[in-house]
Amino acid sequence: MYYLFAGVYVLVCLLLLGVVLLQQGKGGDIAAAFGGSSSQTAFGARAGATVLTRATAVLGTLFMLGAFGLGIIGRGGGSSVVSGVQGPAQTTPAAPALPMPTTPTPATGGSTPTPTTTPNASPAPSPATSGSKPATTPTPTATPTPPAGRSSGS
Repeated sequence: MYYLFAGVYVLVCLLLLGVVLLQQGKGGDIAAAFGGSSSQTAFGARAGATVLTRATAVLGTLFMLGAFGLGIIGRGGGSSVVSGVQGPAQTTPAAPALPMPTTPTPATGGSTPTPTTTPNASPAPSPATSGSKPATTPTPTATPTPPAGRSSGS
């Protein structure tokens, strides 16, 4: 369809070129260039519409409509060289595991109470998966405490 339309457009262009070149000039001699023409109009005397002037008007209109039509048809639905090729698989690198923050133990001696956990407690979500929603709501769990003999002071 596009190539048929483009072929007709090229034919219209060639006919328009031929019709314009066949027309007679309006006072195009050397006297008209210096104001010696006998007519008082700016572009020469107005003549009646001949077959060539009507053909120029029709072919000029077809030229403009053809240019707009080819521009619209040629613009839509372009294909690419790589349109059927699959790209590389999108993989997201896993975030590095971050160390758990330690809580300082009190400097006073004595024993620290051990936290109690429920038997069905689910682990807390790791920082690497903090962006995704867990499938179930986790129950609160206690954080482990460091051994009593260590101190994190200076």
